[in-house]
Amino acid sequence: MSGGHGAAARRAERRDGVVVSGPPGQVTVRADLEQVFRSAYPRVVAVAARVLGSRDEAEDVAQEVFLTFGRSSIPAGEAVGWLSVAAAHTALNHLRSGRRRAWREEAADGGDGVSPDVADAVVTRDERRRVRAALARLPRRQAVALVLRHSGLSYAEVAAALDLSPGSVGTTVRRAESALREELNRHASSD
Repeated sequence: MSGGHGAAARRAERRDGVVVSGPPGQVTVRADLEQVFRSAYPRVVAVAARVLGSRDEAEDVAQEVFLTFGRSSIPAGEAVGWLSVAAAHTALNHLRSGRRRAWREEAADGGDGVSPDVADAVVTRDERRRVRAALARLPRRQAVALVLRHSGLSYAEVAAALDLSPGSVGTTVRRAESALREELNRHASSD
């Protein structure tokens, strides 16, 4: 068989229904990445922004998530659910690691001479920080279910993304909301 290796190296490989091109041994990129990116990017950013409260940070998370997805063999039909969950997980990881940095920045900030308008902004920012910190303390599955549902995913989409039965999504979300309230109340006096 002449030229067998060269032809095999140039041929696209099919893994789990996803066409991946490139020579063996090299990192390959999904052939459908651009199409999935264009359709799912707004949702991925929205999920991450819901957790992080910052569009810039959410776009960084989306980039991370799509880089991982681009090297994966996840079927395109499962992409939106997988990307949404990955965005929530990655954003929660960023949130958890960012808490330490935020505490150092706040301690170094000082904060003298606050005017009423600035005070309102600080209170709002502080409330958001408290909610994000409480969200980061929740069990991962509860936090992800809460973030996905409040990011606009339907019960069916949350169920598919988290491999739950559609009937259990409402219960999971309600329990997560209850756990979030408990976390907020538990840490209200220490914040």
